[in-house]
Amino acid sequence: MFKNVSFIIAVAITLCSCNTTQTQKTDGFVTIEGQKFVDSNGRQLIFSGINYISKNPKEKYMPQHGPEIFQQFSKWGINCIRLGIIWDGLEPEPGKYNEAYFAEIDKRIQWAGDNGIYVYLDMHQDLYGSKFSDGAPVWATLDEGQPHVSGAVWSDSYLISPAVQTAFDNFWKNAPAPDGVGLQDHYAYLWKYIAARYANNTTVIGFDIMNEPFMGSAANNIMPVMLTAYAELFARETGKVLSADEVGAMWAVEDSRMEALRFLDAKERYSKVVDSVYDLNAAFEKNELQNMYQKVANAIREVDKNHILFLNHSYFSNTGVSSAVEPTKLADGTTDYLVAYAAHGYDLVVDTKEVENPGYERVEFIFERINETGKRMNVPVLVGEWGAYNGKSKKMVETARQMVNIIEGFNFSNTYWAFYDGIGDEPYFQNAIVRPFPIYVSGSLSEYGYNTETGEFTCVWEENEMVKAPTEIFIPNIKNLKESEIKLTLNDKIEFEYFKDTNAGRLIISPSGKTGQRKLNFAVKKKNIG
Repeated sequence: MFKNVSFIIAVAITLCSCNTTQTQKTDGFVTIEGQKFVDSNGRQLIFSGINYISKNPKEKYMPQHGPEIFQQFSKWGINCIRLGIIWDGLEPEPGKYNEAYFAEIDKRIQWAGDNGIYVYLDMHQDLYGSKFSDGAPVWATLDEGQPHVSGAVWSDSYLISPAVQTAFDNFWKNAPAPDGVGLQDHYAYLWKYIAARYANNTTVIGFDIMNEPFMGSAANNIMPVMLTAYAELFARETGKVLSADEVGAMWAVEDSRMEALRFLDAKERYSKVVDSVYDLNAAFEKNELQNMYQKVANAIREVDKNHILFLNHSYFSNTGVSSAVEPTKLADGTTDYLVAYAAHGYDLVVDTKEVENPGYERVEFIFERINETGKRMNVPVLVGEWGAYNGKSKKMVETARQMVNIIEGFNFSNTYWAFYDGIGDEPYFQNAIVRPFPIYVSGSLSEYGYNTETGEFTCVWEENEMVKAPTEIFIPNIKNLKESEIKLTLNDKIEFEYFKDTNAGRLIISPSGKTGQRKLNFAVKKKNIG
């Protein structure tokens, strides 16, 4: 069941050849050109996907579905899976890797590839490890006997639990595990093994090195600064002075926290609060986080030079604090061009009963910041997590549509958080997330969007005459679309691809062989929620 790390590294290249050839796609590796994901045919690729994960050790950290769920993903237009993997399941003992777990990961990658779906692997953690939630194994959780404390929302433990903070502190220090090997060294060795295992696999597009990295006890400096900035802004705007204890008490209880957030609905107000902690957050990202990313990147690039490294910003950047993360370097000191920004974007109402009532200006601000960081890094953005919605209300549909419009407005790729059984019956899912979108573009995407009220879809791109493969548009109800209703500049051959046992399919647009702008319009209205 387990393999020891002492000989794993020596045989890793051999293992990756024999274990993964069955899952390879025929279209080669996904690569990067500037801020675009590009397939082996030279087309720009837009990923519209979903997180697929189990955090439950009783399920052996793998959702208990067969290949049929990947067939369903394809019918929904999902072309990318962020497949969650858990350190506790991968390395249950120091230096020993769980081959049974890897075999289950292999299966999901195979099923994804069989259905034309790409995968990137997400080393997931919440509250550091399995002792508190999920992530690191207990042997790698050096909390020094500190107490674990929970808050009004599960994620509050990042900010108030000495045990969680101490565990992170020791990880960033690369403190020795029980076998004397540093925690980060173990983490890098594990990623090296993963990279070697899938080095030749083209269904896998890359590796999300760590989910939502948290700075540890240094976070104790964040909230006082942010709450002070809130109090000062509140006093200027309302004339009412709040004490530090009053602001802290307001934030400690969910209902009063939601009331406080309503004061921050406007971008101008919200920016003043989150920008107050930029320097503290940047210090962590430029040092501890960047050093860890580089350590892992070095290990991966020893065995794999073809896959994309997905870098997530820190926990606090989820809510609009500008990120200072940089692309990692290659061994010769040059910038690694196979790097993407795996940003997460959540309003502060996430995981509360007010999840369907975000501040729309605040959300726009968060994604504007993500866009700024992607441009600064000059890498493509894949929003690895957003949403976390649930329920069947009309307001939830409105909220999801608002988020989709923002994501489309920036031409971001994305993987929605997260799949659960029954999600296909949720109105917000069927009436916002499942929608027409361009999968492949024979050139460079300029803009696209789907109006759920009118049913109108528009897509504009700059055709590249050198690209010989077609533009492909996913349409969830393609059987309602007639060719006579399609308007296309530089018109050429258009084909309809109908998926089996569903109304969905793809519009296949032959390349024009010319350089120039192409614009596609059609109307195909979905049923509105009553």
